[in-house]
Amino acid sequence: IAAAALLAASATAFAPAFVPTKAVPVSTQTALPMSFSSNVFTPEEVKLADTTELFVKGGRDLFPLLPKAFEGIEKIGVIGWGSQAPAQAQNLRDSLAEVDSPIKVSIGLREGSASFEEAKGCGFSEEDGTLGEMFDVIRESDLVILLISDAAQARLYKEIFAAMKPGATLGLSHGFLLGYLDSIGETFPEDMDVIAVCPKGMGPSVRRLYEQGKEVNGAGINASFAVHQDKSGKATETALGWGIALGSPFMFETTLRSEYKSDIYGERGILLGAVHGIVESLYRRYQRQGMTPEQAFTESCESITGNIVKTISTKGIKAVYDQMDDDDKKIFETAYSASYMPAKEILQEIYDEVSSGNEIRTVIMHGKRLDKYPVGKIDGTDTWIVGEKVRANRDEDNIPLNPFTAGVYVATMMAQIDVLLEQGHPYSEVVNESVIEAVDSLCPYMHYRGVAFMVDNCSFTAKTGSRKWAPRFDYILDQLAYTAVDNGKPVDKDLIEAFKTHKVHDAVEECCKLRPPVDISVSAETSTKEIVIQ
Repeated sequence: IAAAALLAASATAFAPAFVPTKAVPVSTQTALPMSFSSNVFTPEEVKLADTTELFVKGGRDLFPLLPKAFEGIEKIGVIGWGSQAPAQAQNLRDSLAEVDSPIKVSIGLREGSASFEEAKGCGFSEEDGTLGEMFDVIRESDLVILLISDAAQARLYKEIFAAMKPGATLGLSHGFLLGYLDSIGETFPEDMDVIAVCPKGMGPSVRRLYEQGKEVNGAGINASFAVHQDKSGKATETALGWGIALGSPFMFETTLRSEYKSDIYGERGILLGAVHGIVESLYRRYQRQGMTPEQAFTESCESITGNIVKTISTKGIKAVYDQMDDDDKKIFETAYSASYMPAKEILQEIYDEVSSGNEIRTVIMHGKRLDKYPVGKIDGTDTWIVGEKVRANRDEDNIPLNPFTAGVYVATMMAQIDVLLEQGHPYSEVVNESVIEAVDSLCPYMHYRGVAFMVDNCSFTAKTGSRKWAPRFDYILDQLAYTAVDNGKPVDKDLIEAFKTHKVHDAVEECCKLRPPVDISVSAETSTKEIVIQ
């Protein structure tokens, strides 16, 4: 990044936008230190609500700068072949090839892995040194991008650190390993750079948008980046180059610790767990009110994934409410008022479990049980079987926006946002982890294949958390929110006014301007795999 005015966010920069009078206040922590510089790319100041942050905007026109950003790197080892690795490896390889860079991108897999054939199908091979046994690749690489499962990272980290050559950089796309090391009182070796580039979407969307945006100066998934250790003095350049090569339309700074807290929290909330629980609870409720199963699914799940999130993606959260007539606004307010605090109660519990290390320990323990208790699919229940029938007969142009569904969904999204703001997370991270990843990456897949498909085929950490917390959202909404509505509890006018005037709306609308120039096409042909549990 060319020299530019740097921003050090004040201690109050990310204070809570509001704390409803009936909410339990949570102390606001000191804001993250948000300041970075580089000699390769140019940062831009972006105003988000009442704060200003530095972003780096991407684009294929920046690919010629990649050799400079990766100075000293001759080989990039991408370790693993799960959700992120196929997409990231191919994007890195293609971006570097576009500028005739000699940097080699190589896939590292455990010996005997069935993924060798899949990697070969994507153009990687043992003959040209772009595919090999994982520890061989680690030993040979100057940048090791570790994309094996979180549980495997926790199990193998000592061997991985020992195998890395002196001066090599460790790259992560998730802060889970730091969270695990924190929980056991250990740290990364001090003699290496440790960086992170974390795309705010599942791997297939990282590749699909990269492929689909080739004619419009690139498209991809927004990414956060973090420099945890900078032994060489080049860590920021490497991280930014990595993100640009992935096709990220914009990148924002975070810390590795903040990333894992917001990310693990978010996928248990509105990204996966909460939306799963919301759909299940509304599907039953609407049937109790006399709808057919098909109508109930349409008014709950289809309304979220086919209408509500599309509005949020392009116009912002408040636009969902603003476009309603007066009668629908009253229904929305009733659902929002009843759902906000029950949802926030669960979301605060999730954040506390993540930040304390408890949720990380849950994932590790679950991983140890897999041989005896393998993960099964969840798509065999009535909700998701009916969903398949609804999708098969869908009229895409006539999916309803159910105001009650919108009130529940938006209340949960806003509650998730408020918990993060109250914990000192910057708006860029809050908006991406609570809004953009949901509406621009995950929900399009849910709409195409179903919520259950998304839960079944996300990362092990996300899958574990979603299955654990979705029933909690389901139950608390049914037990507290919907009973409040049915018993005629008055709408909390202060809560509705707080929603209407919330500062996050300005931040979301600004981020909408920076969204990828193309909408993801989940049905188009792609060169990356869609993981399926058979």
